[in-house]
Amino acid sequence: MAEQDVALMAHLLRRAGFGASRDEIEAKTAQGYDATVQALLHPDDQPGIEDDLVMRYQPSYHEAAAIENNVQSWLFRMINSPRQLQEKVALFWHMIFCAGHSKIDSGQEMGIMIQMFRDYGMGSFRDLLMQLCLSPGMMYYLDNSESHKINLNENYGRELLELFSLGVGMDEGFNYSEDDVKACARAFTGWNVAPAYPPFPYGRSPWEFRFDPADHDDEEKTFLGETGAWDGGDIVDIVCKQPATARFLARHMYNFFVADEPQIPAWRLTPPRDEAAIKLLEKTYFDSGYNIGAMLEALFTSDFFKSEDVRYAKVKSPAEVVAGTLRLAGDHREIKPGLFEISQEPKYMGMDLMNPPTVEGWHTGREWIDSGTLVERINFASDYLGNTEMPGIKDIVNRLAARGSKLSPAEFVDGCLDLVGPLDVTDDTRSELTSHAQKAGDLSHGSDAERTEFTRRTGEMLQMIAATAEFQFG
Repeated sequence: MAEQDVALMAHLLRRAGFGASRDEIEAKTAQGYDATVQALLHPDDQPGIEDDLVMRYQPSYHEAAAIENNVQSWLFRMINSPRQLQEKVALFWHMIFCAGHSKIDSGQEMGIMIQMFRDYGMGSFRDLLMQLCLSPGMMYYLDNSESHKINLNENYGRELLELFSLGVGMDEGFNYSEDDVKACARAFTGWNVAPAYPPFPYGRSPWEFRFDPADHDDEEKTFLGETGAWDGGDIVDIVCKQPATARFLARHMYNFFVADEPQIPAWRLTPPRDEAAIKLLEKTYFDSGYNIGAMLEALFTSDFFKSEDVRYAKVKSPAEVVAGTLRLAGDHREIKPGLFEISQEPKYMGMDLMNPPTVEGWHTGREWIDSGTLVERINFASDYLGNTEMPGIKDIVNRLAARGSKLSPAEFVDGCLDLVGPLDVTDDTRSELTSHAQKAGDLSHGSDAERTEFTRRTGEMLQMIAATAEFQFG
């Protein structure tokens, strides 16, 4: 099996999912790159999580009211779902269509929103945007429930344009005006939330979308140069056909799946890293009738995605650090206690899942890293990669041993880097790791004592790799 094919497949499984063990990478490589892409793009053809089994062991996941149970359930799916791209796409949309538990105060509603991203996230963008506009949680989070024909609240109309579809501008121009914001907000009057039962003493009731025609402004409006008695559905139709929407989605996809871009507020004045890649995705958006899955297929099969230049060109998000580490180590691949504590780890690294800091979401790339979050990331990964009792780490030890009865320090370091990634590191990093390995000399595993020391040194080296700067990139 060619090394370059394994490296490419590992790259795909990091970006289109949450990483994989070497066994899975090699199995997918044997299936072929294009076949793997197609399987990822068609999650309904893959087996899903066995919900009945999950509910039997974790009944609190069923219609979970607490936010903690919803976050825990989602992390379990990131780790275990065969439909890896579906979970990755759900995270992608959660980072764009941001709503948070801090205001919504309903764990169940946040779980429903994530399920909406699973169900619609790889289909028509128009359908997804409509579902977002019908989401009671989003209507409440962005105050559309407080927007009325005689007392307008522009919050949802503004964020729909600025953060969910068009973006502020492109090519140094602006994509919409204040008048467009007002017209958009007027079109969404009457889109509201049915009154829910009070949370006490019996707990929250499910939220429901409600349209109130008496509260809807049905007069003529001019929006993005088109005039009519528009309602929210009309706004979505007009938004979806804008070139700015294609650019906005294309840049988000490139930033999330390919390589880190400047932060979103800079996009109006900062050209894309790869203009040709963005143009390809824009064209696919229109050619496919706004289909997200088609854009993802164009992205994953493109030369720019396969290029070695974009491998390890993204800082891993906290969710990717946690889920990817567990998938590599082979822990929590079954239902057992302890996942709650782990599900809180992304929060300590700066990503409170289902509770973004603002509607703008999280700043990505190198802004994931500061002195506090870096320590959390390193400690978490080191604890797992250094635990030689973990199934995935045992497999790494066995694979290293199979490379020869005796390994030189350089061969040992290269083997560890290969089996963790394959992970690309600088010459300086490789030199430091090799220098440390040389202190104890060659590695053998013929006797029980040698095997014990071989295992110990492997765990130690994996911990050191987890502490490198390169390990923070995916």
